[in-house]
Amino acid sequence: MYKIAVIGDWDSIYGFGALGLDTFPLTDPIEATKKLRELADNDYAVIYITESLASKIKAEVDRYRELRLPAIILIPGVSGNTGDGIMAVRKSVEQAVGSDILFGK
Repeated sequence: MYKIAVIGDWDSIYGFGALGLDTFPLTDPIEATKKLRELADNDYAVIYITESLASKIKAEVDRYRELRLPAIILIPGVSGNTGDGIMAVRKSVEQAVGSDILFGK
């Protein structure tokens, strides 16, 4: 059975534990890279990661973009929304349908 994980700073992710998701409070890019690889190799179908942490390990996150699983989804953290999450969704939709249907370009 597939699992769902959330990676990021503690203040941004602690509430996800109440929903039954596996939380991994990390801020160090090296540790986050190791954890992302470990989760991807161990039946995690969806991995949420805070935008601020994802920006620090962008190359590693991009590594999984073309794969079916895991789906890496960027979420805003307590420090705010950088816009990276919506841009990732926009790029995925454009890739899937061949045009930018979200913003009409």
